Amino acid sequence: MSLGLKKKEILNILEEERSSQSAIMKKTGMYKGHISRTLKELLKQKLIICENPEDRSFKFYKISKKGRDVLEEIENIG
Repeated sequence: MSLGLKKKEILNILEEERSSQSAIMKKTGMYKGHISRTLKELLKQKLIICENPEDRSFKFYKISKKGRDVLEEIENIG
């Protein structure tokens, strides 16, 4: 699986602790729209999980087992 640098950066953040979109924005310096799109892609790929999808204003994300496996694979290659 090919994983862009921004996706990898977000996965690394979520591996350390669950986080909100605004917290990820502060840690990465990425624009809100870019983070939103990337989170949607990661959710679609099942690399992350939204802990509270019903909350429309403040969602928390965490890495999934599949996401951890992908990160581990990348680290072993690099």
